[in-house]
Amino acid sequence: MNQPFRKILVAYDGSEHARKALDVAIKLAVVTGAELHSISVEEDLPKYVATVGEFEEVKRQRDAYFEQLTTEAQEMAWTYGVKLHTHVQAGHEVETIVRFCQDGEFDLLVIGFMGHSRIFERVWGSTSQSLTRLAPCSVLVVK
Repeated sequence: MNQPFRKILVAYDGSEHARKALDVAIKLAVVTGAELHSISVEEDLPKYVATVGEFEEVKRQRDAYFEQLTTEAQEMAWTYGVKLHTHVQAGHEVETIVRFCQDGEFDLLVIGFMGHSRIFERVWGSTSQSLTRLAPCSVLVVK
């Protein structure tokens, strides 16, 4: 029998829903022996700033944030004995993740379910809807 998944990608932004998705992706990697990757998407840096220093400060803050995210995700995976390959890409969230899935030939994309508010927790977020529709592989949406 063929291995159901050999490469799993999890979209990780540090949110509660993304943490749940990461946890499920890690456990799937343990069970299937799949290679596990995460992607965090950095939105574009501001195009208009008053000074170069302002731009550099924003860039430093974002770099520190994504460094913390990837370290946290790797530590979570390591507790299960899984090596997590982390990637931070700049761009539009949906386009970047779909392109990364295609280029990396992933078998499964794991994403968190995103509600719009407490009142509308059951409303499916546009990002997860778009990823489910456009991804070139199977998608697991974790609630």
